[in-house]
Amino acid sequence: MMKDLEQAPVASLRTFDFDAFYKATWSDVYRALWVTFRDSDLAQEATDEAMTRAYQHWSRVRSYRNPAGWVYRVGANWAHNRLRRRRLERDRREPAPTARPPEPSGVAEAVRRLPLPQRQVVVMRLLLDWSELDTAEALDIKPGTVKSRLSRAVARLREELE
Repeated sequence: MMKDLEQAPVASLRTFDFDAFYKATWSDVYRALWVTFRDSDLAQEATDEAMTRAYQHWSRVRSYRNPAGWVYRVGANWAHNRLRRRRLERDRREPAPTARPPEPSGVAEAVRRLPLPQRQVVVMRLLLDWSELDTAEALDIKPGTVKSRLSRAVARLREELE
């Protein structure tokens, strides 16, 4: 294998390196985005879009301490923008509802109701078991912000689930 890599052109080394990263992280990023947005199609599209962007910028992304965190953040931003566009289109077509139906209970539903920044921290810290530093880097925030968002999210979840 090493002999093959030594003879491979630089472009194929880049592809080999990215392929290994892709195979190792795609499912974790997808799962994190699915839990964040509770939409499997959106999570898959966001993961694929983020992985495409990672491949395009792989020479820079692979040097990051947590490239999977970068991919998650890109995917989350892409999905959030997609949802915002959908909402805007829907609001142009439909009048706003006057009452919201009650939502089912449960941990997953309680997490889904968290504000997006808190939901993202919960997913990364508790589902993916990332460190505060990895989470902070992935979201481009300070570690202290990770702590405070997680603390608020956990308090809110306790309140809702009691």
